[in-house]
Amino acid sequence: MRYRIAVVGSGPAGLTFARVLHRHGHPVTVLERDPAPDARPPGGTLDLREGLGQLALDKAGLLAEFQALCRPEGQAMRILDPDGTVLRDWRPRPDDRANPEIDRGQLRDLLLGPLDIQWGRGVTRVVPGGRDGVLVEFADGRQETFDLVVGADGARSRVRPAVSPVTPRYTGVTSVETSLDDVDTRHPGLARLIGDGSLAAYGVNRALVAQRNSGGHVKVYAQFRAPLDWHTHLEPADTEAVRSSLLALFDGWAAPLLELLRHGAAFVHRPVHVLPVSHTWTHVPGVTLLGDAAHLMPPLGAGANLAMLDGAELAESIATATATATGAGDPDGLDELDELDELDEIVRAFEERMWARAGRWAEITTAGLERLVSPDPAQALALFDRVQSSS
Repeated sequence: MRYRIAVVGSGPAGLTFARVLHRHGHPVTVLERDPAPDARPPGGTLDLREGLGQLALDKAGLLAEFQALCRPEGQAMRILDPDGTVLRDWRPRPDDRANPEIDRGQLRDLLLGPLDIQWGRGVTRVVPGGRDGVLVEFADGRQETFDLVVGADGARSRVRPAVSPVTPRYTGVTSVETSLDDVDTRHPGLARLIGDGSLAAYGVNRALVAQRNSGGHVKVYAQFRAPLDWHTHLEPADTEAVRSSLLALFDGWAAPLLELLRHGAAFVHRPVHVLPVSHTWTHVPGVTLLGDAAHLMPPLGAGANLAMLDGAELAESIATATATATGAGDPDGLDELDELDELDEIVRAFEERMWARAGRWAEITTAGLERLVSPDPAQALALFDRVQSSS
């Protein structure tokens, strides 16, 4: 039997899941609400870790291509005091491949490869338990049924309500993103300040982070503790008003750090939401979740890695079971219901493994956010030292 499988969302989790199934010759339907791959900016840079994101790419047969694209020098990290004093200046060894960086857009294109994505297919609801399978309802009024629907549709997942009533909560930390283009030519002083990787400065309940992407592009994040509605008096499209508000928040910080905000282009409000550290659900046949849809956590380098490994492991388990059944024939005369029960057991076992792994990382990243945006900036520096000493 060829299971009818759909994955909702074409982020790292969904694409890795689909790519591993494709590698094993198993059809999968990828449903994405965006009308095209370039409909939205792809976001910043990701560090893909050995044993997590890199392992997932290996399962997809893409590790060599990733290694040709990634930026090992992007692992560099420089930490400053708000007064501009350099506290740490860590640089990776030339052969260090533990956490190389790759632009999200490059990773997306690598994973897309030969996949046939159904663009512009916004899912509004998933209804399990039907006689013909799991029902997927679309924004255009159409419906389809599948044997398995995998929700890889992020923090605001439309698939999650089919298995869990839980919704993300605000952490109290907001991030406002801006960017600098052609930084080496237009802002050479800032380019030298940032270096090859990332720059971070930590103050009382706030931080400034700059991350180098490829092509001279830099993402800048102003992070601070504030009510969720802190920005309601601002017009989001009024770039100068948002800039002035942020400069006031970071008043007194060193001029070079404030230049990161003064030269930024448009600003994007990104409040940090999370799911409970130990988010699980009562298993629902025919539906499961991956990545942020399952275990949304603070953006501290684990989320995309876990999402990709989620997708790769589930796809590999399905493909292996399918190949085993095909190779063995059907000696016991298993009918379609038996085969769906087998698929259900594969998914159930995967969920148990995913929950245990995600729970450990959710605890780590939740504690990390508390220390990085904290009343005591020394906690951030101590966290960096601990991570570097254990790496």
